[in-house]
Amino acid sequence: MYLRYKYANMLIRASNIEDYNIYYISKDKISQFWFIINQGINDMASLVGASFIWDAPEERSVDKQIEIITNAANNGADAMLIAALDPVSVSSAIEYAKSLGVKIIYLDTPSTVEGIVTLATDDYMAGVTAGENMIIELAAAGYRQGTIGIVSDSIMSTNTRERVNGFRSVFATNRNFKLLNTQFGPDTASALIIADSYIANNPDLVGIYGTNEDTTIGVGYAISKSGIPIVGIGFDFPPETQNLIENGSLKAVMVQNPYTMGYLGMAETIAALKGFETGPPYINTGVSVRTKYTN
Repeated sequence: MYLRYKYANMLIRASNIEDYNIYYISKDKISQFWFIINQGINDMASLVGASFIWDAPEERSVDKQIEIITNAANNGADAMLIAALDPVSVSSAIEYAKSLGVKIIYLDTPSTVEGIVTLATDDYMAGVTAGENMIIELAAAGYRQGTIGIVSDSIMSTNTRERVNGFRSVFATNRNFKLLNTQFGPDTASALIIADSYIANNPDLVGIYGTNEDTTIGVGYAISKSGIPIVGIGFDFPPETQNLIENGSLKAVMVQNPYTMGYLGMAETIAALKGFETGPPYINTGVSVRTKYTN
């Protein structure tokens, strides 16, 4: 309720918003997650009369994202909504942008450079929720022991690292299930190969956990192909994941709120540009759990 009144008041007082040069810079232009954030940004921008440019590497490339951030700063950006691909590597480019007066708003993943506000999932607690749901689904499937694989997108990603840490914490004192070493695959194809390998090389495998959209889809495809009732748990809810939930290849996914990240992120951007109050430096946009029975 507070946010509704805050942003309604901001819209009344704001003016000349169309003059601002705003960039949305995501990690790539492949995952549905970034398109949903874009929709949220666009809807708020339409409400207030703002415009923005969405720029990102077509496929994930830290060097390309650094180039995009630097170019946006040199092209007179007033503000950037950024999902940092590598929080450390991109920090110098973001520091450069800040030195030119660019307002920095983080969506999903901050860099090590301080921004005005970060709108993101509490990834550690989301990982805990994923672990708790893995235990629930293992029990429902009749599994009392076995091994569990983990497929993550990148060893450099702070988001998914925390999702792994939270997940592992749930099993820290559970001697019935053994968590295998985390394997890394940046896209659906590589995640599928990793999940296939888990299945082929671990006859006691009972579950696989994917930490983001792409790895979750790869995990689901591998389980579907195997025909083995392995419990798949993951993140995000694009059409591919919905289908994998429906056919039972995935049992539960943690659904973030990318639309909210984008919608409130653009509102916070306008507030910062107009000199209005932006509130706390971190906004947890939350997760919900989706299963076949909560669609």
